[in-house]
Amino acid sequence: MLSDFEPPQRGVIFWPVGTGDSTTVVLNPDTVVQIDLHHEQVAEDDEDPRVPIVDELVALLPEGDDGRPYLAAFGATHLDEDHVKGFAELLDRVNVGDLWFTPRVLWAQDQDELCEDAKAFVEEAERRIENMKEHGDVGSGDRIRIFGFSDDLAEHKDIYKNLPEGSVTVPGSEFHSIDGVDRADVFRAFVHAPFKEDAEAERNDTSFALQITLTDGEESVRALLFGDLSYSGVKRIFERSEADDLAWDLFLAPHHCSKSLMYGKDDGESEDTLKQQILDDLEGSAIAGAYIVVSSGEIPATDEPGANPPHRIAANHYEEVVDAGHFLVTDEHAPDPLVFELDTAGYVLLDASDVGDGDASTVAKAAAAASGTASAGHTSAVGFG
Repeated sequence: MLSDFEPPQRGVIFWPVGTGDSTTVVLNPDTVVQIDLHHEQVAEDDEDPRVPIVDELVALLPEGDDGRPYLAAFGATHLDEDHVKGFAELLDRVNVGDLWFTPRVLWAQDQDELCEDAKAFVEEAERRIENMKEHGDVGSGDRIRIFGFSDDLAEHKDIYKNLPEGSVTVPGSEFHSIDGVDRADVFRAFVHAPFKEDAEAERNDTSFALQITLTDGEESVRALLFGDLSYSGVKRIFERSEADDLAWDLFLAPHHCSKSLMYGKDDGESEDTLKQQILDDLEGSAIAGAYIVVSSGEIPATDEPGANPPHRIAANHYEEVVDAGHFLVTDEHAPDPLVFELDTAGYVLLDASDVGDGDASTVAKAAAAASGTASAGHTSAVGFG
């Protein structure tokens, strides 16, 4: 563990957990949100550079009324093991106020293929849903937020019956409440996906996708978290979203720097090809000084056919999108996390060698970005599903 680590007063933390996602969003010392989890038991070994993320969360989280660590919300973009590993242990050691997930979690055709932590997540989601249906509005520890809705799947509509208002958030809308508390003064989340047409797609393609904005006075930091979405889903996001909802300071590369974001097939095509428009859209929506973060192990020098991500070809393209030195790989900085802290002067990337000491290197932002706007390839909303 990181014995001297102190989380930012407000900001975003990307943890070195191997090839898997673990992102912590800190609104204030009492309100912490975790998006995805990848806890490797071997990381508890002092000689392993990766961090045991559940242990780190237990250490940094505020204490709840009952003396247990309190996590305001936990969201699983989808239930692949590298996004939910360690959830059962987390639930055993931490009070989780709000649980975020997609409908695909509840009617997965492949439940038997889920890892044990994913099954624990499904069980907890179902428990909370039944509790909310029976009691209506519930308190911390029983709340849920479902991202997405499909009115075409009539056999699943009972999932939504009698849920309290605000339990379901559809793509194309925003929310500010976390665990029943309105945080609009410091927090905004815009939901990009999953779309109706992806309701029963493969797990990766049903990932929830958010733009999270933290504010402090006139300053802000915006992060795009797209789970394991690939080209087709991200293409629709850029086609259907307003420019302001796509603007980003921090972009977590989907699927751990997989080439599937930028290589794909359009209608009538039989082979995957480079989709330069996606990269152009991504660059066009970046706020000056933006960072791309890859949550993975070391990126290989070359790609082997059929190899799992991270992919060198994707890294090469991403490096062209941002300034030199603004493409960061979590495990290359292990055991230190990548910590972006926001205050009234703007956001900073804390120096990895001095995370516990508060040193920081200032992130330069153009004056035009102060208004929170950025140009994007598509600026008119086509409609969400």
